[in-house]
Amino acid sequence: MKIAMIGTGYVGLVSGTCFSEFGADVVCVDKDENKIAMLEAGEIPIFEPGLDALVASNVKAGRLTFTTDLKAAVKDADAVFIAVGTPSRRGDGAADLTYVFAAAEEIADALTGYTVIVTKSTVPVGTGAEVEAKVRARRPDADFDVASNPEFLREGAAIEDFMRPDRVVVGTRSERAMDAMRELYRPLFLSETPVIFVSRKTAELIKYAANAFLATKISFINEMADLCEKVGADVQDVARGIGLDGRIGKKFLNAGPGYGGSCFPKDTNALVNTAREAGAPTAIVEAVVGVNDRRKQAMATRIIDACGGDVSGKTIGILGVAFKPNTDDMRDAPSLDIIPALQKAGATVKAYDPEGMREAREMLDDVVWCEGTYETLADADIVAIITEWNEFRGLDLERVKSLLKKPVMVDLRNIYDPVDMKNAGFTYFGIGRGTATVDSDV
Repeated sequence: MKIAMIGTGYVGLVSGTCFSEFGADVVCVDKDENKIAMLEAGEIPIFEPGLDALVASNVKAGRLTFTTDLKAAVKDADAVFIAVGTPSRRGDGAADLTYVFAAAEEIADALTGYTVIVTKSTVPVGTGAEVEAKVRARRPDADFDVASNPEFLREGAAIEDFMRPDRVVVGTRSERAMDAMRELYRPLFLSETPVIFVSRKTAELIKYAANAFLATKISFINEMADLCEKVGADVQDVARGIGLDGRIGKKFLNAGPGYGGSCFPKDTNALVNTAREAGAPTAIVEAVVGVNDRRKQAMATRIIDACGGDVSGKTIGILGVAFKPNTDDMRDAPSLDIIPALQKAGATVKAYDPEGMREAREMLDDVVWCEGTYETLADADIVAIITEWNEFRGLDLERVKSLLKKPVMVDLRNIYDPVDMKNAGFTYFGIGRGTATVDSDV
């Protein structure tokens, strides 16, 4: 099959590359000439483990190409995927569909034979119908169907998620479109991956509902962590105790500084907006959004409290600024709330992230950016771990103690064990696990 992927952001580039790995001929399209030039030169504009090698191998095989010429890419395509951004609209939090509709109109002008237009971008319920109407109004003569095919990719594990997904969701009732999508996903049919066909509106809502439910699990375990601290329980054990229940599951039950990234914040807000407009408000999701917003601010207070309630004139070493490990994505990262709050309170912030600093430099002012973990800790009053990169999991604790002014760690990801940290001579603050000091019991 021949595919045109409109948009070379995270979803578009990963999806296009993986489709080419399945054997399809894929042309990835973007208006950004610099980005296309980078891709043609073998440079990947995002960090995703394994993506560079996969792009290179499929470019070499001739199955994957890049262009700014949308018309040429769409002209011979069997399927055209819209994978452009749908950022939160200022003011009401609704999804901004400007780029989706602009792409749809350009696609309409380029259609020749029968084509399946597929919305891969995360869009509110009813967007597929609007895309169809816009294309039909512009090209009444065109032979096409519009389908929804939401993505469920985790940053840092996106290739594995695409190649071995839990399920594939396709929203269409057109037999021709179903046949085309079955052919496209045939490699997954062979591995018995569930591919479910539903209505367009159902597919659109499945994506939002899935992300809102996962966000709910995160906010729930964060509230349990706060309760654990008040009553003397351990949130790690609570999470394990409930996660072993097959009805609940253990994933997304890691207490921390709150969710971030490109999906959960904007998708929960968009779902809340859609529900309000439909007259079916989602009180649970609204509460989840509020809990998460407050969570990020509370983490800055936690670090300040670990410094005795005053960080004026103190230096704080921050390990990790990306919203999660194995990505350079800074969108809605907890660090974007935590670091400015520390600076406002008078602290100097030194920080290091293995991949996120290029983006972070554009978003955070007056941070002392360091080239490695131990450079970050040198002469800092305390260390705070915000992102759980693997290289932070096995720190040389004696070296850490020798570099810090005081052996104090705030571990917002519960990487370390409180008892081990106490035995190593640290005052240690985890999440939902109590405080360990060299002078008191845990």
